[in-house]
Amino acid sequence: MVNNFSLIREMLKWSSNDDFYYVTIYERKKDAPEGLKVNGTNNNSRLIKAYYVKSLEYLDFVTPEIIQLCEVFGARAGINLNKRSFEKTALQNLKLVTDNIINRNFDKVYKTYSSAAGKFSHDNNKKWIVDIDRGDMSIIYSIKDDINNCTPIGNKLIAEIPSRTGVHLITSPFNMEQFRLLRPTIDVQKNNPTNLYIP
Repeated sequence: MVNNFSLIREMLKWSSNDDFYYVTIYERKKDAPEGLKVNGTNNNSRLIKAYYVKSLEYLDFVTPEIIQLCEVFGARAGINLNKRSFEKTALQNLKLVTDNIINRNFDKVYKTYSSAAGKFSHDNNKKWIVDIDRGDMSIIYSIKDDINNCTPIGNKLIAEIPSRTGVHLITSPFNMEQFRLLRPTIDVQKNNPTNLYIP
């Protein structure tokens, strides 16, 4: 089990009532027991529920529900540490709804708000995830040095979030081309959730 609620709780900051963090519970095909099909849009994952977290009080209120849903479905909860804007998400949602209607994709209209919340970050202080697997843990200090030596030079490490098979390094942005030359096999995610809870 991975429970990062207390670790992540300390990282969350709101500057206005327009800010929220996007939390999802999703069932992944690779986490499912052998032979069990995950019925999602692409059969690789299925969204169980989404939360639009606008305060620590609300996160504390939904934490028991998130844990219970993860346990029942064998799913995992993730949080995107790049803040969202209710206003800008609503405008992006309107665009996605319009695009789907113009393209006669009426069956996809109901998914647009969660899609807009997942795709569009409005945080001025971007946070990236450097996904380190168990096999790379012995060189984690060297990987951190490589990140800090990419421009802009300096400490870019914000947090280390445990995963089931390693760790997510949460960083501020850095020069991806420089990093890829040094670490071509390390995955860097610019707008993905990190692990909140994994049963």
